[in-house]
This record gives sequence, C-alpha cells and structure tokens, in this order.
Amino acid sequence: MPELTFAGLIISYDHRVLEPRPWTEAQSSWAAELLAQAPAGPVLELCAGVGHIGLAAVQDSHRDLVMVDFNPITEHFAQHNAVVNNMAERIEFRLARMQNALAAEERFGLIIADPPWVRSTETSRFPADPVLAIDGGDDGLDLARTCVELIDQHLADGGSALLQLGSTEQVRLIAQHAKQLGEGAVTVQETKTFDDGVIVRLAR
Repeated sequence: MPELTFAGLIISYDHRVLEPRPWTEAQSSWAAELLAQAPAGPVLELCAGVGHIGLAAVQDSHRDLVMVDFNPITEHFAQHNAVVNNMAERIEFRLARMQNALAAEERFGLIIADPPWVRSTETSRFPADPVLAIDGGDDGLDLARTCVELIDQHLADGGSALLQLGSTEQVRLIAQHAKQLGEGAVTVQETKTFDDGVIVRLAR
C-alpha cells in the first residue's frame, strides 16, 4: 500500500481513494494556527478522505477530531493513519453522508471541509483520481454548498471553518451562497490562493 509523508505524518492510501495533495498541508497549517484561539472542544472534518488534513491539523494539540465521510474505503485508511501516527484515541470516524452525521446540538470550534470541487464534465482530466472523490457536480460546488450549510449550523460562537475549493470564481459563488443563508450566517472572511487550489476561512 502506498504511503507518503504529509506534514510529518505517515499517510497511507491506494488507487481507490484520492492521493493526498502536498499543497493541502497549507490547510492543516492554517487550521493549527486557528486552533490556538478556537473555542474548546473537538475539531470536525467534513469529506475527510484518508484523514491526512485533519490529523495534521490537530497533531500538535490535545484536540479530538471527528472525521466524516461516506466512503468505507476512506474510513479504513483514516483509521489506519490515526493508529500509525499514535492518534487513534483522539479520533472518531463517522461513516455517513455528512447531512446525516451530526446531531443538531453539536458545535465545533474549528471545522475543516475538503469537498470534491471538480465540475462533472471535467473529471476526465484527472484519470488517476477516483471520480467519486473529485466530482463536485455541474459547477463543482454541490458538496461545497452542503459543507457551508453544515458549517453555519454547527460552528461554535467564535469559531472558524476552512473550506477547500478549486478557484477564486468558486469562492465568489460560495460567498453568494453563504449570504443566502440569512442574517447571522457565516461569511467568507479570508481567502488564500495556491497554484492547485484555494482555501477560504468562514466565520460569523
């Protein structure tokens, strides 16, 4: 089984899941910085995949991590990666569609979201990647919109969320969607652009 080093962690994966992208270490690093001031409690990772981004985010803290993904193959790897990196006791993996994974009253001081963001018509440009892991629908934002809605519902007061997207145009569309959630909803606060993607911070 292939493995790589990600933010100092040993991460395993195979062809059935999305290979971890080195650039996304920036999301883990930003999350770790935010954790220093985040409200108490566990961290939530939506669309967790093999868990590398969330594990790297909390590795130097005492925070627990709740990972959510509906693919049982990713659960296998995420659990394995937690064990290998001596973090298994701090991890809870919820195998479910994210809309069904959280209790209404649950709140998290930091939420990480890594949804697929490739347009359905463009997934063939990435033949090495499982379609399930990259297909974001007509405009690439089907799951990203759901992530924003869940962030709005489950982000603790004073908390932040980091959402991975593919382009600044997608950031614009996500910002519009967030505004449509109503008064007091989360909004896009910061954007960091990289060669291979974009990370935005949402907060109230």
